[in-house]
Amino acid sequence: MKIITRAVAMRNLKKAVGKDLRELAKEHRITTYETGKQNKGWKGLVLERVAGLQTNVSKAPNGLSWELKSVSFHEVKGQLVPKETMAITMINPTELKQHSFFESHCWAKLKAIIFCAVAWHGKNADNAELIKVTSLDFAETDELIQEIKADYDFIRNKLIKKGFKSLTGTDGKWIQARTKGAGHGSTSRAFYARTSLVKKIFETAK
Repeated sequence: MKIITRAVAMRNLKKAVGKDLRELAKEHRITTYETGKQNKGWKGLVLERVAGLQTNVSKAPNGLSWELKSVSFHEVKGQLVPKETMAITMINPTELKQHSFFESHCWAKLKAIIFCAVAWHGKNADNAELIKVTSLDFAETDELIQEIKADYDFIRNKLIKKGFKSLTGTDGKWIQARTKGAGHGSTSRAFYARTSLVKKIFETAK
């Protein structure tokens, strides 16, 4: 099996910046709308192929501590901004209580992600260009990372003092802990990057 490192994956993806993912889908024989119904995961599949991953090993790179996340960007008042928040990882309340930020699954995920910004042209649009590729390669003393850590610490302390159900999407400047799953009765929680954090990550990208 060919091993694709994070550095190689980022180099491969950056070569595709500006290209239309729909055309790349055709090259890699990935179904998008050909069946008359959208394949919802087609953009992620295309990005995996462009990164260098094969169909049957899409999750293998996690062993090398990286994974792909794509975020849709659209234009608002002449500026490209993220269309939505981005899921980071599910919250295990026991682990959250036990682990500080730099020991946490949340930090392990954040520092391992390759972020891909994709242009959004409306629901079921035929085209979607890859805008930018970056990663959260900051030192642990970086101001942004320290502010994310403060969010994590606040959420962790709230869990310890008030319980798991007290966690809501209103907590945190950069990351939030909100329900994940179908319906408003969902009891699971996940860490999400707010749109402001996603925007910040891409603004600081080289």
